Amino acid sequence: MKLNRTALAVAAALAFPATASATNGYFAHGIGVRSQAVAGVAVALPQDGLAAAVNPAGTALVGDRLDVGVNWFKPARGAEISGNTFGADGKYSGDGTSNYFIPEIGYVRQIAPAVAFGFAAYGNGGMSSDYSRNPFGAFGSTGDAGVDLAHLFLTPSLAWKPNERHALGAAVTLAYHRFEAKGLGAFDNAFVSQHPGSVTNRGHDSSVGWGVKLGWIGQITPTLSLGASWSSRVETGDFDRYKGLFAEGGGFDIPASYGVGAAWKVTPALTLATDWQRIEYGDVKSVGNSLQKLFAGNRLGSSDGAGFGWRDISVWKFGVVYEYDPKLTLRVGYSHAQQPIPDDQTFFNILAPGVVRDHWSIGASWKPNAGGEWSVSYTHAPKTTLHGNNSIPAAFGGGEANIHLQEDILGLAYTWKL
Repeated sequence: MKLNRTALAVAAALAFPATASATNGYFAHGIGVRSQAVAGVAVALPQDGLAAAVNPAGTALVGDRLDVGVNWFKPARGAEISGNTFGADGKYSGDGTSNYFIPEIGYVRQIAPAVAFGFAAYGNGGMSSDYSRNPFGAFGSTGDAGVDLAHLFLTPSLAWKPNERHALGAAVTLAYHRFEAKGLGAFDNAFVSQHPGSVTNRGHDSSVGWGVKLGWIGQITPTLSLGASWSSRVETGDFDRYKGLFAEGGGFDIPASYGVGAAWKVTPALTLATDWQRIEYGDVKSVGNSLQKLFAGNRLGSSDGAGFGWRDISVWKFGVVYEYDPKLTLRVGYSHAQQPIPDDQTFFNILAPGVVRDHWSIGASWKPNAGGEWSVSYTHAPKTTLHGNNSIPAAFGGGEANIHLQEDILGLAYTWKL
């Protein structure tokens, strides 16, 4: 019990928000080191105490455990402007801050023969950019430019097995997120913003909210499992300090998502798994409204204000798990996502260049003893450049903004079997 108390203390210490990663749009490509090693596959393949982050039914299938991990995230992002009559042409690096550490914690305990309780704390994405040379300087902005958006989710879950072949789960998602913008003085005026003075350089603001998750996993045959999950929109409080930047006076809800998955045990040692995920970015006005709304009279911060123009996306994930021997398990995965940012929306998205679409992942778990296990994962998202097409409005001198992003993520976790 001393080990368990120590582990829980470490977990509690890690459960503080950190600037989180952006992969599929601004959602993390996977939750939990094991899931990340198979490119985020998890709907029908629960592997650790963070399973409820994707599908709360998985809480019933992973056994009593505590998983504590951390991910090192290194993005490389930037922009290039050309053909601009205001003199903004040039290349801009958004890598003023380029190393982030993201903790994760998952705990599961069987509380009745057919019922399990789980608790997970994790970052489900975010977005950060830091330009020491301001890409909006030619339009009147001064100082460094960038944004810092981070999410922390706390997800208690309950899962029930009505029989040996099926599991049902439900969870509440408690969300804390924070945001900061700087260097956007060009947009901080009454012509562009509904609330000038609440657009930029206001320090970090934060808000909280909640949503629900539902899920099912069924063993259809002795070798085939299917799963389905749904996460509601998380309605959060407004970012009051930035009510002049985001639509609806600082609104920035976390969009709904849902997915289905399958896991096929080809042999006792080899499992093939796949997920399909849908993320509804376009339903959140501050994210989904286009910048063109600004020129139709919908200023930044207004009820239908201009935003980043993101679309809903689908993500396809594929993973392989191979149990080499009782102590060593190997994993590999690949995912592909639709592009959330239209090519005519790249100008404002210099701040949030979430354009990567492909992720290649690899990882392993090693059991040094019966009570514990180490897991590691590495993910690479190759550099993706989105070339602007009629992307800079004439009011800002026209031309094109091209944005790019590349990512590397290294995860390490330890599991205590309780």
